[in-house]
Amino acid sequence: MFDPVQLRSFLAVAQTGGFTSAAQRLGVQQSTVSQRVRRLERAAGRQLFVRDTHSVELTGEGEAMVGFARSILDAHEQAADHFARTRVRGRVRFGASEDFVLTELPQILRAFRRSNPQVDLELTVGLSGILHEQLADGRLDLVLAKRPDGSTGGWSSGGRLVRRDRLVWIGAPDYRPDPDPSQPLPLLVFPPPSLTRARALASLERVGRPWRIACTSGSLSGMTAAALAGLGVMVHSRRLVPTGLRPLPEPSGLPELGDTEFALTTGRGTPRGAVRALAAAVLAGEDRLHQPTA
Repeated sequence: MFDPVQLRSFLAVAQTGGFTSAAQRLGVQQSTVSQRVRRLERAAGRQLFVRDTHSVELTGEGEAMVGFARSILDAHEQAADHFARTRVRGRVRFGASEDFVLTELPQILRAFRRSNPQVDLELTVGLSGILHEQLADGRLDLVLAKRPDGSTGGWSSGGRLVRRDRLVWIGAPDYRPDPDPSQPLPLLVFPPPSLTRARALASLERVGRPWRIACTSGSLSGMTAAALAGLGVMVHSRRLVPTGLRPLPEPSGLPELGDTEFALTTGRGTPRGAVRALAAAVLAGEDRLHQPTA
């Protein structure tokens, strides 16, 4: 009843928040994604999205379809793996940004290793900027991280878009920044070349808001601890806010930070063999990278 190709397009729209972003992620035209979603809606006999010129939102039936789509596609993946005649082998040096440490990425990697026992998987967790440097130097084969500002395109340039999300100021639930704009804002930041650090400093400089570094940490756990201690505010993806922290309530008096894009990027050309297999597994499990686990 439900075509897996249509379901993948539907999930891509739900996850990226738009038909254009979904088309970019899937490597097809926007009109193709629209046609697939319309056919899925006809098959279901329900409207799955509310569309206007500015946004695309899931309907109640669309929310239900997300769960069904995941289950159906999981079953397809399991069947394909069970009946596969050839097994992937080789080595994959995979880099994942700190943003995904507390999501279900470990479960995705565990399932991949179970399905591909002859693949040697080497995992590096770090800051997006450092991971992209290691990818460019040939020290990594595949990276799941924030896309550097201004980069776009396919595998060999900006990577395959996984999700677009808004950057927000976050802190402890009871934290409130000083309402006096002349007072320095205490910042919790990753060391350079952190992309969120650069975005935070640039946005504050743009509006003339003074700031000071209250904490520098190379790990998300260190930054979270500093935020929970009330030492200051940090910049993070809205949909990946660590447990215990909250976006600052509006109006916070702090400047807008804009969006960031998470992409799956390979070093040279189109991924093949074990690298391609891992890339497919990560993309298939993208919805499990949606938010932190408890």
